[in-house]
Amino acid sequence: MDQLGRFIQSDAKGILEKIRLCLIKKLMPHFEDRRKYHDEFASSTSFHGLQNIVKTRSKTRKVLWLLVLAGCLAVVIWQICSRFIYYFSWPTTTTMVVQYVEEIQFPAVTFCNLNRFQAHAVSNLKIIFLIWNIVSAILQKFVMEDKYSQELNDFFAGHQNFSIKEFTRKNGFYLNSSTLLECDFFGKPCYPQDFEHVFTEYGNCFTFNHNDLSARRVSLSGRGLHLLFDVQQDQFTDEPALGYTDAGITFVIHSPQELPRFDGLGLLTPVGSHAQVAIHQLKSIIQEYPWGECKPDIKLQYHKIYSTNGCLLECKARYIQDWCGCLPFILPGNGTECDLLKFYKCVYPAVYDIEIKGLCTVGTHNSTCPAPCEETDYPTTVTYSSFGGEKAIKYFSEKLKKSPEYIRQNLVRIEIKYHDLSYKITQQQKALTISELLADVGGQLGLFCGASMITIIELLEYIFTNFCWMCIFLLLKAPEMPQWNNPSQNQPTHKEKKRGIQEC
Repeated sequence: MDQLGRFIQSDAKGILEKIRLCLIKKLMPHFEDRRKYHDEFASSTSFHGLQNIVKTRSKTRKVLWLLVLAGCLAVVIWQICSRFIYYFSWPTTTTMVVQYVEEIQFPAVTFCNLNRFQAHAVSNLKIIFLIWNIVSAILQKFVMEDKYSQELNDFFAGHQNFSIKEFTRKNGFYLNSSTLLECDFFGKPCYPQDFEHVFTEYGNCFTFNHNDLSARRVSLSGRGLHLLFDVQQDQFTDEPALGYTDAGITFVIHSPQELPRFDGLGLLTPVGSHAQVAIHQLKSIIQEYPWGECKPDIKLQYHKIYSTNGCLLECKARYIQDWCGCLPFILPGNGTECDLLKFYKCVYPAVYDIEIKGLCTVGTHNSTCPAPCEETDYPTTVTYSSFGGEKAIKYFSEKLKKSPEYIRQNLVRIEIKYHDLSYKITQQQKALTISELLADVGGQLGLFCGASMITIIELLEYIFTNFCWMCIFLLLKAPEMPQWNNPSQNQPTHKEKKRGIQEC
């Protein structure tokens, strides 16, 4: 059996060797033709400079052209690499355009009284201020001193069913005919019913031109919203010990689709003054990642348009609802409202845990609340003057049946108008698109090498063809399979090889 196996193996190897030698004989002319193919490719290719190296007979000229070609290749590779590096750094440019229009949308304006609660509302008003600060700590940072903790615990023990939401709604600042003395929007009267109630860190606030109404558009500059407030200091009070020392109206101008945000953005008009506010509209358009920081596909559950502030409020609402099992009334959502004790024991500490752990982050594309892709701001220019002259003071004193001193200490006039019928667009754009990148690469190839897309296809075809022929050559020249017996026993001689080729 061993002899039979060796015989079969020897016979099979002989056949394979004959086939290999036969293929070499058949393909040998093609291998020789490959040399001519290389010369023809160098002479016919559209790659400039290669022909000068192949066709010239002067060695000096050939070396010079070889150096020129190598230098041009080095420059074009460097230029192309630098363009790709620049493209993948995601560069942007920012442009600002001023558009003049016949009509422009008027923004929303939210007004708040700096005096949050009525003086006679509750005996211990300091505790009410502390409780409201605990509630509004969701919207603004507030640190409570430990010396008030015992007073708060005593208050909770005696007022278990106390609701700070209902207390603020009933006993806080309210907009009616006695507090809104005059309201005029482009010559047409407006009334307290045209304002929407909203809770902020200032308690009860009221928004004109809120999102539920149809958008108000104006066609004249220099006119706008005119209001006259009576802050009624004799009915409202503040707590100087807690830092509330001012009296007047604070307001913020914002998009009708967004919630008001007073943190660092509110404008203050003290009593006895007249504020004239000139507004501009500024639209900002930010590119999506990786060029910019926005995410165009992100949506909010309780807001029609995306904003960083709205996203931050919804993020806090989700975490607080998960931790405390309830939802603060000043946050968006439909969960069970938190009672006063949960505010103090759970919600208030949870807010600081959220901020310390960075669970609701803003700014970058990978943060919880990235920058919006499109945002509308209203930069303002404010000028102040004392409210009314002697005749105006006398007129309002007779009209309201109040003393001149009361007029000076309680009335606030505010005028808000567009500076002109224009808006600015600040747009972030891609500094280099893929088509511009291809144009740059093509320009570099054409300038230094005279190459084009056809040239690249020629080179790819040349490389692929030579690779295939090289593989065939290596397969035909491959060593034989390992033998069971002594390799030298069945090795064909030179004469056998020659005879095999002739037989083929």
